[in-house]
Amino acid sequence: MNSRSIILLILIVPVLFSCGRKTDSNADKSIFKYNESAGIVNLDPAFARDQAHIWVCNQLYNSLVQLDDDLNITPSIAKSWEISEDGINYIFHLRSDVYFHENKVFAGEKRKLIAKDFVYSFTRLLSKKLASPGAWTLSKIDKTENQEFSIYDLNDSTLLIKLSQAFPPFLGILSMQYCSAVPYEAVEYYKDEFGRNPVGTGPFYLKTWMESIKLVLRKNHYYFEFDGDQRLPYFDAISITFIIDKMTAFLELIKGNIDFISGLDASYKDELLNHDGSLRGKYTKKLKIIGEPYLNTEYLAILVDSVMVKGKPLDNLKIRQAINYGFDRDKMIKYLRNNIGVAGTAGIIPKGMHAYGGKSSYGYSFNPQKSRTLLQESGYFDLDEKPEIKLVTTADYLDLCKYVQSQLGELGLEIGVEVSPAAAMREMKANSKLQFFRASWIADYPDAENYLSLFYSKNFAPNGPNYTHYSNPLFDRLYEKAILESNFEARNLIYRQMDSIVMTRSPVVILFYDESVRFVQKDIQGMTSNPINLLNLKKVWRQN
Repeated sequence: MNSRSIILLILIVPVLFSCGRKTDSNADKSIFKYNESAGIVNLDPAFARDQAHIWVCNQLYNSLVQLDDDLNITPSIAKSWEISEDGINYIFHLRSDVYFHENKVFAGEKRKLIAKDFVYSFTRLLSKKLASPGAWTLSKIDKTENQEFSIYDLNDSTLLIKLSQAFPPFLGILSMQYCSAVPYEAVEYYKDEFGRNPVGTGPFYLKTWMESIKLVLRKNHYYFEFDGDQRLPYFDAISITFIIDKMTAFLELIKGNIDFISGLDASYKDELLNHDGSLRGKYTKKLKIIGEPYLNTEYLAILVDSVMVKGKPLDNLKIRQAINYGFDRDKMIKYLRNNIGVAGTAGIIPKGMHAYGGKSSYGYSFNPQKSRTLLQESGYFDLDEKPEIKLVTTADYLDLCKYVQSQLGELGLEIGVEVSPAAAMREMKANSKLQFFRASWIADYPDAENYLSLFYSKNFAPNGPNYTHYSNPLFDRLYEKAILESNFEARNLIYRQMDSIVMTRSPVVILFYDESVRFVQKDIQGMTSNPINLLNLKKVWRQN
């Protein structure tokens, strides 16, 4: 190669690299920006119960394992693990290069994570004093004769957990943010203020937090994960704003002031999307859509406990079934959701789960004639004075509930719709004060047991998630059989049978299975989607 060629090559190579993935030095100048309209009040992973908090905690902390975009369980702090044949003992082998974020509680020293930190973190999560909403995640862990939890550090890099009985979903549950590692020094130092002063092992650490205004995370330069030979994360910082109005947040996206928004809001859906779900032409050069089935089932719930609703119209199975047959879900998705979502014509298990039944025999499709026949057989039309059927919803879902109300009204079924604040609804449904209400269930971990636990009789609210108070001895027996079944396919067959039993009795009216949809600036690279809509920013970068 002559000298001229060498000079030319020297000039070209940097240009080629600048057009590809950003190097670490370039990433140090970049900030990823997004808005969180729901607000954030606590960054303790033990209280990461909603999406807003889960998203930030996922940047700050790590658990033993994590999920990839296909919901496969992959290593995180644990590099490998073994499960005993009886499904009781779990042994985790931990990485030796994981450090907590730098913090004054460590007196200027780099604090290496060891197995004892998980013994502390899990015992803390389970403590009644903490009262974490995530304590249930570890409820299958056995107790010793001294009532201590069976969590042991065999050495600094080996953790043993013993369950009280086999529970195949347990490994997936450990991927949840609730199960993150936290250092005892920081928790003991900050005490009740740990949620305002989080210390984890994640790809980012908390830099500044001005409540209701802005939250800034900075790059953890000692993070243990790599993408090839590049230490993650790529971005130097994450900046989160708290604009409550979703239309205003959408305008910030269009102006380029934030890098993405998640979900579809009625205030901007028709401005952004065509009825077929594609981007309107004026936005195609600026934005891209990333989406896939989301493990979220949207439904109407009916309190079916006969003691609570005796003599009420919804206590009548035929009326509940008539509601299920009485509205067109496909039309609802097309015109109210711009084709974002899948019509809920199967059971409670959503599309994206392996146990999803598709358009199976136990679901409900639009059949107005059958709906009218069921209403006739129920005796509803023979009543001189129709009893009140009140559907309670939050403002965000008023259009869907009004649609159901309108379609059922055409069949002669009179339903009123009442709007209630989200906090008030949560309290009323937990205390069985709502007979008919809009609800949703997002999977916490990749197993259909998530959804079927909503109908297990031992989970009656307020002590569990069975807000409908549905009870069926056969269903309960199958539930208990399924959670002991280690064979994946055999377990899914039981799940489908259970789903069928529930839908036959109609304690719920499935509206749709959601889709995870993100509207992202075109220059953002590496952002993916997943069925639980978890925000992973460690591999995201900005293209020049």
